[in-house]
Amino acid sequence: MIKKLKETKKTLFSFEILPPLKGKSIQSIYDGIDPLVEFNPAFVNVTYHREEFIYKKREKGYLEKISIKKRPGTVGICAAIQNKYNIEAIPHLICGGFSKEETENALIDLNFLGIDNVLALRGDPIKTETHFTPEPGGNKYAVDLVKQIVELNKGNYMDENLESASPTNFSIGVAGYPEKHFEAPNMKADIKRLKEKIDAGADYIVTQLFYDNRKFFSFVDACRAEGIEVPIVPGIKPIESLKHISFLPKFFNIDLPIELTDELDKCKSNDDVLQVGAEWAIHQCKELVDYGSPCLHFYTMGKSKSVRKIVSSIY
Repeated sequence: MIKKLKETKKTLFSFEILPPLKGKSIQSIYDGIDPLVEFNPAFVNVTYHREEFIYKKREKGYLEKISIKKRPGTVGICAAIQNKYNIEAIPHLICGGFSKEETENALIDLNFLGIDNVLALRGDPIKTETHFTPEPGGNKYAVDLVKQIVELNKGNYMDENLESASPTNFSIGVAGYPEKHFEAPNMKADIKRLKEKIDAGADYIVTQLFYDNRKFFSFVDACRAEGIEVPIVPGIKPIESLKHISFLPKFFNIDLPIELTDELDKCKSNDDVLQVGAEWAIHQCKELVDYGSPCLHFYTMGKSKSVRKIVSSIY
């Protein structure tokens, strides 16, 4: 797809979904995808959420570790999507919660299933961590994960005694942050780390959501100045509820443009916000298409109504 983009100069459409919570069926995934299929998505990303735990006090003061927020496996969901829709499914691979051996096993499973695109991420700390803590024997940073995948692409597995090991053929995406990763001391340092991931073998960048296109354009310029030449895909998340107005800036460490907040301040209901959010996203997307963005990537959070309205105005 990346090679074709250089020839056609067409802006592709893609989106990201969340695995359903424990107890939900695969139909909940299909319900979020079906309304968007007619727009010919180039690929669908499937996030991975680490298992979280709580401790419950039992008799005699013992604490029992109980898993919460368990979601179905990302690998299985990607296989189901490719089988049902014949659309490329891209699983998120994260460092947190996995040893290098477990990561290799996941990559082997993906390779067997014909899933040859991955998004390599460090992942966020879970709620019980004050900062990100890698799994013992696991990758510490996303660049380390990229290097492990590249080694498999060369046929180099952790078991050095393997003979005639088949190389994999993964295309590797990584994350970029138009407004800087919240842990980076400054944008220059953040882009330097991004360059390390590209130099390690990553093929393209998908950005964190943003609402000010000027920040995306500045980010792309800074990346190019640093020698990053791979495609940079902008991430779009339409604002859909009153809750989003305060939640999104806080959770994703981003700013909302004054022009957008002025309009959101007039909203009295979620429907009002949905309308403003969609109109803003449509304006964003049209400008990004004119700019020559290789793809528009939407964060649907499992909801396709607003994204469908936006995409129908663009494609």
